[in-house]
Amino acid sequence: MGIILILIGFIIGLIFALQILILAFKESRVWFIGSLIIPLVMLIFVIMHWEKAKSPFLKGLIAIPFYVIGFIMVGSPTQ
Repeated sequence: MGIILILIGFIIGLIFALQILILAFKESRVWFIGSLIIPLVMLIFVIMHWEKAKSPFLKGLIAIPFYVIGFIMVGSPTQ
């Protein structure tokens, strides 16, 4: 069950990360390529373009509880 929750969290995060990448592409090709190659560029893009990127960013945070609960379930010993 834990693996399924982790997978759900991954899919949620991926969907909203792709939405942010689309926004970065619309803004500039440099933002898009930087977001793909350099890890923190996407976060900087979200901060600098908050009004455009806040919706997919905040919706993407929904994935965190799935990850946390999933990893706790995977790491806990079964009885």
